[in-house]
Amino acid sequence: MNRFWILGIMVLFAAGCKKDQLRTDNVYSLASNTTDRLNKVRFISDKECFVAGGELYDRATVLHSTDGGYTWTAGSYPAAGKGLYGFAVSPAGAMYMCGTDGVVLHSRDTGRNWLLGRILNWNYYIAAAYPVEDTGIFISTVLQRASAIVQVDTAFNIISQDTFQFGLNNIYMTGPSTGYAIGYGVVLKTTDHRRTWAYQDVEGDNFTAMSILGNEIWMCGANGSIFHTTDGGAHWQRLRNGNSLSIPRYMLRDILFTDLLHGWAVGDEGLIICTEDGGRNWREYERFTSYALRSITLCPNGDMLVVGDKGGIYRIVR
Repeated sequence: MNRFWILGIMVLFAAGCKKDQLRTDNVYSLASNTTDRLNKVRFISDKECFVAGGELYDRATVLHSTDGGYTWTAGSYPAAGKGLYGFAVSPAGAMYMCGTDGVVLHSRDTGRNWLLGRILNWNYYIAAAYPVEDTGIFISTVLQRASAIVQVDTAFNIISQDTFQFGLNNIYMTGPSTGYAIGYGVVLKTTDHRRTWAYQDVEGDNFTAMSILGNEIWMCGANGSIFHTTDGGAHWQRLRNGNSLSIPRYMLRDILFTDLLHGWAVGDEGLIICTEDGGRNWREYERFTSYALRSITLCPNGDMLVVGDKGGIYRIVR
């Protein structure tokens, strides 16, 4: 009897959620000229935008737009030969894309020429940050069971390495001294130029992404939870409980807030959700693709760009 009662509640809940979905009249699919997985999208100027992608062991793909993200050209880099997952830009504008087997594709001339480097432990690197010109910080992971925060010099020689017995997914540096590394049930913070990493008092999901506006930070997880802090991580509030049976189950890959009220998160099976009250309540867009959406960024004109699997690039016109 209890099973039928629970099933009935779930059916009614799903129907109610569907009626509350946002229409996608303002979402446009753009031609990417590739069917590869696209992992990170980032603007480096008002007109120029790049996407890091490719296939795990087969090829590296870099997309480039020079018109604010409307049209794209796809470049293939056989020398790299591996998928690209992390994407960092240094204070001077040098770009770094990292991936399988320690590959680092990098450019110091806004993408006109790309050079191949390698972190010589040949690990699988999924995230990067360059808070200063002469030091890169890379996140490696092994099946969510182990991970490392690796610092390298300009030749990609390892300067230091901190290892952990859990997976890490991402790194965010807010300046030369302060930053966050997030992963499987853990948030680490450094305030001493990456010499030490302290555990933050927050758990409850496999954390995948952050959106940082000063001391205000929103963080999402693979189980669909969303957390918020107003004091740089000293205290966290869970705004959405991904383990709750009373709300839809999501797998979230990226999150972006444009101000203290308006935010978006993207995830698997074409998921896009948005909030207008700082993350307390979320509404879902109608699904326009069944593939995973992996990265979202703000366009200079106020639109949003989303990238994901099978070469998917989508523009949300605001």
